[in-house]
Order: sequence, then structure tokens, then C-alpha cells
Amino acid sequence: MLQFLGNIEAKIDAKARLFVPASFRKILQSCDQNTLILRKDLFQNCLVLYPLVVWEEEVAKLRSRLNRWDMEQQALFRQFVVDAERLEMDTNGRILIPKRYCQMVGIITDVRFLGVDNTIEIWTNDALDKTLIPAEEFSARIQALMNNSSQND
Repeated sequence: MLQFLGNIEAKIDAKARLFVPASFRKILQSCDQNTLILRKDLFQNCLVLYPLVVWEEEVAKLRSRLNRWDMEQQALFRQFVVDAERLEMDTNGRILIPKRYCQMVGIITDVRFLGVDNTIEIWTNDALDKTLIPAEEFSARIQALMNNSSQND
């Protein structure tokens, strides 16, 4: 099972290449996952790397909920997959981020890799800082969520 955890700073080079953090590479290599799918996140101003097996599961899940004969649903599916890019890690563990993706989220040099369950997110520091919930509010929300879910168990 693929599960990424961590918050790792990195720099993109002039050719828009990034080293996938070693801890993430080890997980990918242990599952024979050299191919990654890159997509801008649906809700946040970041990029998401899906290991190929995870991407295939997500696409199958989306496809199963859509009616192939509904024009609007076909447009949703098309846009979801057309905005994705297949990337291969080179022998050094680098990936090449297409320039349009860097422009979409404002990547210039410094980025942060976040391990988020079975995907890897790539953020600029500014964009990530804007989305983080203050510590006290975060703990209160977690407490409320966990208290609600324990009452339902």
C-alpha cells in the first residue's frame, strides 16, 4: 500500500526539474511505481502527483459514477483527465514539471512536497501557508470531528 508522509522543501531547477524526495522515491520504488500522473488539485492551488496505480483507481472510481451517455458528465470526465500529465522519474529520481503547471500554481524556485496519504502534493510556500488552519482552531476542529464520529460508532 502506498502511503506518503512528510513535508519536504525542495528547489526546482531552471529546466523545471524536481528531485522527488528520497523518502517518497523509496516508497514508489518498493511498489514498482516509476510513473506518476501530475494534475492541478481540484480545490487548492497546488499540484498533485498520483502514482500510476492510484491514478487508475481514481479514474475508475470517477468513471463508475458518471453516465457515459450524459453530455455534461462526459465533459466533466474529459476535463478531469485532459488536465493530467504522465511523468516518468529519471534514473536520478527527478521529474520534469511542464512549464504550464508551474505557471498554474506560481512555482518559481522553492517548493514543498507534502505526503498526503496515497498522493504527493507540490506547493509554493506562500500558497501552503494561506491554507493552513491556526493551531488552536485546528485542534478544536479535530476534537469536534473525533467526538462526533465516536458518538456514531
